[in-house]
Amino acid sequence: MGRHCGDVLIHIDENLDDQDIHEIEYQLSQIDGVYCACVPEKARHLMLVDYDPAGVEAAVLLEKVRRQGVHAELVGL
Repeated sequence: MGRHCGDVLIHIDENLDDQDIHEIEYQLSQIDGVYCACVPEKARHLMLVDYDPAGVEAAVLLEKVRRQGVHAELVGL
């Protein structure tokens, strides 16, 4: 069975510093089925998460971000 890949964009409402951003990226990367989570330097309110939609739901990813104490929404869903 091949690897399934999807991506989701999460908008973070707060202005986060590098440490907070890296912590959220790390927390998401620890979820089974997440391949990559990153915030572009020029778009610090947006986090792109590459993941296996057969293994983890986008809502689970969003909840993990919110548990870091920030307000966030899925974009485009």
